[in-house]
Amino acid sequence: MELQIKKDLPTQKQAKSWQFCIGSCHASTLLRADALRILKRVHDELGIRQVRFHGTFNDDMGTLCNFPAVFGLPVGEHIIETNFYKIGVLYDNILALGMKPFVELSFMPELLAADKTRSFIYNSIHSLPESLEKWAAYIKSYLAYLFHRYGEEEVCSWFFEVWNEPDLAGTFFSGNRNGYMQFYEMTARAIKEFCPRLRVGGPATSASRWIPEFMKYCEDHDVPVDFISTHQYLGEPFLGISEETAQKTYEELQAEKEATAEAEKARIAYIKKAMETIPGDTSLLAALHIVFGGKDGTESDFDANLLPDNAKVVKKQAKGLPVYYTEWSLSSSFGARGQDMRKVAAYDVKTALAIDHLVEGSSIWCYSDIFEELHQFKEPFHGGYGLLTYTGIPKPAFYGMRMLAQSEQNRILLDETQFGEVEAAAFEGEHEKQILLIRQNTHQLDLPPEVVRISVELEHAPKRVYLQRIDEDHCNPRRVWEEMGAPNDLNKSEVEAILAASDMVDEEIAYTYENGVLETQAALGVNDLYFIRIEK
Repeated sequence: MELQIKKDLPTQKQAKSWQFCIGSCHASTLLRADALRILKRVHDELGIRQVRFHGTFNDDMGTLCNFPAVFGLPVGEHIIETNFYKIGVLYDNILALGMKPFVELSFMPELLAADKTRSFIYNSIHSLPESLEKWAAYIKSYLAYLFHRYGEEEVCSWFFEVWNEPDLAGTFFSGNRNGYMQFYEMTARAIKEFCPRLRVGGPATSASRWIPEFMKYCEDHDVPVDFISTHQYLGEPFLGISEETAQKTYEELQAEKEATAEAEKARIAYIKKAMETIPGDTSLLAALHIVFGGKDGTESDFDANLLPDNAKVVKKQAKGLPVYYTEWSLSSSFGARGQDMRKVAAYDVKTALAIDHLVEGSSIWCYSDIFEELHQFKEPFHGGYGLLTYTGIPKPAFYGMRMLAQSEQNRILLDETQFGEVEAAAFEGEHEKQILLIRQNTHQLDLPPEVVRISVELEHAPKRVYLQRIDEDHCNPRRVWEEMGAPNDLNKSEVEAILAASDMVDEEIAYTYENGVLETQAALGVNDLYFIRIEK
């Protein structure tokens, strides 16, 4: 591949919309020192401005309590009080880092829930409220607490998103689409009644779904909405689901599951048989790999341009409202080995560049492997969603986003007809010209290196030319860990050794400069990233 960067190419100012926000686990993890330490690094090195998390109103946050008895003595069945102190401590922690909360209004406190069934390891309740009026009063009391603690100006700079993925009945929501729309309406009206300046939006769906239906409902019922939020992972290609499916209740969906019980029994029998072959001292993660084949979990035949293509559609559907992708990344597969590898870096960097001016903000899911939806695995590299491990070791995806964070504000608009297996982005600032090379591929891993010959027109000879890279030998902490024997429960010296062996380093690069043209080259393997920096 021949890449030519001429002197007077047009430029476009980067929005760096990917710095808008980052995902986290449920709320209470951000009360922990280790989680905050890692989040600080994400803010400081990547420039991320907000953090979004589930379970603001989970019962472990203690926001709603009743006292039928104290020390065995009757007090009263109806003595209920709100207490948002733990939420305040959580928000204090975030603000102290120089960040803001992107508030996801979820999940339902038990005392308000119509259905008290719990899910996930942190016992979230995904039910609609028994009374929408009581829920509205609860939201207003929560906002009153925030205004008292932080002041109107601060809180009005936040975003309030109603729920998380209500289209996934049985996982994050136990109602249907119409139920969510009514719930959103009551919530949004309560927020705007409290203060019209507050920003509220939704529908926070998976796979870019429900946007036209949501917009129509808000228009037909004059419901306030300040922004559109949705999610998109590469393995979720569908912009919509059928009207029939969308209108089904949680109970109806459960009945359908029961109707396919025979197939489910066969699947369970297979898993049981596989489990019987596993030695008793095998770890949970190893057992999962035996049962399910230990696949990478990030391979996909889907078009890698899925998110930018869907973002263009959603932008039109939003009818001028700001659009935020509040969750996105390569894969929603948890525990897949590929989550620790550079293919996530290549996809995330390429996609962040592609959607930069298509959306007002986006939020990679998520910043850390401190993650407790299913199980906090003990293996440092277990295929978690995070940019960093739970011990704070950066994965390739973190380093990829750090390349973007270091990129100059002005993006040079290259002739993309030059691109082949490798794609390029170039940036220009007062002191540097930069070239970012990305060889992104989600399912072909055994291709030979691709040589890129680069020529750059410069007015003067460069002071220095160097690169940072992510490949098999650089910024690959999982390989370092495996070469150590894959120990669990890393001690301090082991963590430091992995950090030292996998840190991003500056490497001088060979080049020539004659007649105002710098020439150099790079050979990229599959999913490699090279960041070439030319000091003027």
